Amino acid sequence: MDTVQIFGVAAPVLFSQILLGVINGSFYALLSLGLSIIFGLLNIANFAHGVQYMMGAFLSYVLLTYFGISYWWALLIVPIFVGMSGVVIEQLFLKRIADADHLYGLLLTFGIALMVAALFRIIFGASGIPYQVPAALSGGTRLGFMFLPHYRVWVVGASLVLCIATWAIIERTRIGSYLRAATENPTMSEALGVNVPYLVTLAYAFGAALAGIAGVLAAPIYQVNPDMGNDLLIIVFAVVVIGGVGSIAGSIVTGYILGIVEGVTKAFYPEAAAISIFLVMVVILAIKPSGIFGRPL
Repeated sequence: MDTVQIFGVAAPVLFSQILLGVINGSFYALLSLGLSIIFGLLNIANFAHGVQYMMGAFLSYVLLTYFGISYWWALLIVPIFVGMSGVVIEQLFLKRIADADHLYGLLLTFGIALMVAALFRIIFGASGIPYQVPAALSGGTRLGFMFLPHYRVWVVGASLVLCIATWAIIERTRIGSYLRAATENPTMSEALGVNVPYLVTLAYAFGAALAGIAGVLAAPIYQVNPDMGNDLLIIVFAVVVIGGVGSIAGSIVTGYILGIVEGVTKAFYPEAAAISIFLVMVVILAIKPSGIFGRPL
């Protein structure tokens, strides 16, 4: 039987690339969400976000390999540890330059990212380390036109739930309203009794925890290696800019859309896949410099 063609591309190839795009989009959404939260309250382009994602993957590997702690427990434990690392970074370093130019925060987090990545490279080496898919999610289902791995369906679903839950917390809860108020006018918020320094620390820790849980989800799909965060960080920054810096909804929606755009581009014109997201960024910023969901500049 001849394979069905869609605009000259075999259907299994196209649907497989779309699935891959949705999976990549899940990580783009989660990571850009954490970046948006941190930038919204601290006004810092957090270059340490990539290594916090990498730390999540490595911690899940260490827990399983050296302590026998399963993937399911890692989903709970790792975000706590990565979030705590965020507290340490914010309290020891970022807090000291809170009143300085934003460039100092960018350079500081970039330096931290280089040091942490180098440390993990020394300890674990530069080559990738495999992490086994949990037994409950192994295998897949044949749909006729493609093979659908169960673990990848789980990643998409878990990422979507986390993104929606984060949006609900920030947009529909009291602590979320305090966060937004502290972002808009920290001086007035403090005058009304809001503990802005506490919210700043909480925001950074929460953003780091999102990166950590994304790392756990990514570990069975991508090989765990010290550079996995660096490879993704530039794309995630592009997602944040396209969606609108500081926009929670923009990060979520744009992350998934750009993942699909990247996947479809791989199916039809693989040579352009690596630059497709940045081409979209150029077009969007030319039309609306504040991003799709961003406020007018």
